[in-house]
Amino acid sequence: MDKKKAIVLFLIIALTACSIYVLKRHRETHLDTLTLYGNVDIRQIELAFHDTGRISHIFVQEGDTVRPGQLLAEIDPVRYEMSVRELEGEVEVQRQILKRLLAGSRPQEIRQARARVRADEAVLQNAEVTYRRIKELTKTEYVSRQRLDDVTARLETARAELRSAREALDLAIVGPRREDIEAAKARLKQYQAALGLARQRLADTKLYAPSYGVIQDRIMEPGDMAFPEKPVFTVALDRPIWVRAYVSEPEIGKVVPGMEADVTTDSYPNKVYKGWIGFISPTAEFTPKNVETPDLRTRLVYQIRVYVCNGNNELRLGMPATVTIRLDQPISMGRGPGSSVCQNR
Repeated sequence: MDKKKAIVLFLIIALTACSIYVLKRHRETHLDTLTLYGNVDIRQIELAFHDTGRISHIFVQEGDTVRPGQLLAEIDPVRYEMSVRELEGEVEVQRQILKRLLAGSRPQEIRQARARVRADEAVLQNAEVTYRRIKELTKTEYVSRQRLDDVTARLETARAELRSAREALDLAIVGPRREDIEAAKARLKQYQAALGLARQRLADTKLYAPSYGVIQDRIMEPGDMAFPEKPVFTVALDRPIWVRAYVSEPEIGKVVPGMEADVTTDSYPNKVYKGWIGFISPTAEFTPKNVETPDLRTRLVYQIRVYVCNGNNELRLGMPATVTIRLDQPISMGRGPGSSVCQNR
């Protein structure tokens, strides 16, 4: 009986030691990891044209994957093309006007103005001679007073035309006024700005994808009238992809941006997705109703954003996910969506 008691006692001691070891390891594991629950964040955008027009082509269907810069749809560009051509003509006309003003008077124009001055000088000399002759004859009453008045008027006209010709010569030599040149430059800039706007409006007849995503809703069809306030597509953004989870207030001090994390889902229970903490909210909030955590829902939590490597596009927007963070890892601050976590795995 003593031998049996000894065996039983030994078994009890062994079981007790094993239990203590398992509990200790479980406690250590529990203390070294933080488990969070959240969802793959849902992000959607609505795409619309900047201007009005009738939709001529739509190139994607619901469920299609799109990339940045991909052409999705376009409206009839005829009106916008005509506006661009019209303004291109106005810009060219104004450019030639400015070019003419900057070039100043041509040598031929200056020579022509000088010839006009010489001609008017000759006319004035002839008018003066005629005036003196008629004035002498008027004293002897061989010429009427009316004749003298006519000659006097022609003399004054010749003098005025000579002054006008000399001023025209001065203007030809000096060239255009600086104010006229500046006004022409300003008008050219005005036309160029209008042309730039017209070209931008022409470019806006094409609707491009701004980022990676999936066409969730195709709202309009070819032939519909597009308006800036009326969306054509709803796009679900899937790059970068992250899990929105919540950390309770007592545990917020255990996590920092840059910590690596493992993400699992019910859809792929045996697969672990690598990720990292990219954002921690600076403000607290009450636990959202759609987050399943073992803590009381009245406790304050902080939202975190865990970026996830989704090379096979298996993670879907809104999918529930479990995030496991090792608390004993070395911290690498400043990770982002292009982190080497994805590149190294």
